[in-house]
Amino acid sequence: MKYNEVKNKLKVVGGYDRFMKAKQNVLIAILTILIALMEITGIPSVFFVHVEIADIEPYYFTMMMNFIIIGIISFVYLKKLCPQWKLGFTKVGLVNGLKKYGVIGIVVAFIGFVAFYVGLRPFDKHPSIIKVLVEGVIYYIGVAIVEELYIRGLLLNLIEKIFYNNKNQTLIAVVLSSVIFGLGHILEVMNQPMIIIVSKVIWMIGMGIFLGTVYKKSNNIWIPIIIHFFINVCALPYCFSSFNGYADITLYIVVPMYIVLSGYSLFTIKCK
Repeated sequence: MKYNEVKNKLKVVGGYDRFMKAKQNVLIAILTILIALMEITGIPSVFFVHVEIADIEPYYFTMMMNFIIIGIISFVYLKKLCPQWKLGFTKVGLVNGLKKYGVIGIVVAFIGFVAFYVGLRPFDKHPSIIKVLVEGVIYYIGVAIVEELYIRGLLLNLIEKIFYNNKNQTLIAVVLSSVIFGLGHILEVMNQPMIIIVSKVIWMIGMGIFLGTVYKKSNNIWIPIIIHFFINVCALPYCFSSFNGYADITLYIVVPMYIVLSGYSLFTIKCK
């Protein structure tokens, strides 16, 4: 049987649309996994990028090149294979969204900054200005864009489509994508005590729920990207401290804050 005949028969019984949606979901799942692996491993840039400038760790140049490669691959992949997939890279609602959620993001980031500052020995490594700029600002622009792209833009939307028959599909998608986001940060603290590992996961899940809620409420991915970046930048005291780990006072402040914030975020989704 020819392809066109099969296609026409599927259209008659309504199976063609379901087939195309399933195909798109599989393609998005493949891209999501690919980006995640590239972010975790640094492949392929780790094999050919090794730049040494001042006191900047070569790792950061490797990862920034990988972010560029991820961006190119994602753009071409989505344009050619999934042109109907909407990520929310738009100007529409950006200003209003920042007015509505930006203040919360600033408050959260500031509290995080204070928690890190009082709990660590900030900047006792005496980094150069260019090191702070590259490792603490430019690098985190890439982190925010890439993580929001595949966690919120791809994974969250994918889960929501999978649960399209469930009235709580958005709630489920936000929670599941945030749990994956949280578990993905275990690698950062693998050599730390269990209490820090658990705290980090809870903290990241809470952050993910907040960012996921902002994304679904605004339908604009730039807003969680900007908030994500600002939160990361406010962790600069941790990035350039010789203290290996998280101080108790930091966890006592940050973890409860994100638990409360995630609870409020889930409530707003449930009551939409």
